[in-house]
Amino acid sequence: MKLSTKGRYGLMAMHRLLQNYGKGPMPISDIAKEENLSVAYLEQLFSLLKKANLVKSSRGAFGGYELSRDPEEIKISEILNALEGNIAISCSVMEEIAECKNISVCATKDILDKIQIRIDEVLDSVTLADM
Repeated sequence: MKLSTKGRYGLMAMHRLLQNYGKGPMPISDIAKEENLSVAYLEQLFSLLKKANLVKSSRGAFGGYELSRDPEEIKISEILNALEGNIAISCSVMEEIAECKNISVCATKDILDKIQIRIDEVLDSVTLADM
């Protein structure tokens, strides 16, 4: 299992906002430069993060992005779900089970469910402040 660049780069960008927390908005160009990422790609990620109410933006010469709430209140699971969608390795926990037609006799269901529970526990227990 591997996170996409959306998840990895989004966590990196959110970490930059964590480091800047309480100092006002941070220009996306500064984040891009410090993380060696594309401004255009970061704009896409921040659009998703803003839609999930994890960041807020302000326009103008001193504008940019900042965390919408305290870093201790932002779970890593929220960030990844905003960027990646539902992180599910087990089809039984997915909202749509269209691809699994054998769930009632699936040999991997029990172990994948156990792995999924542990992943969810970790992602829900770690906050942005813990990074």
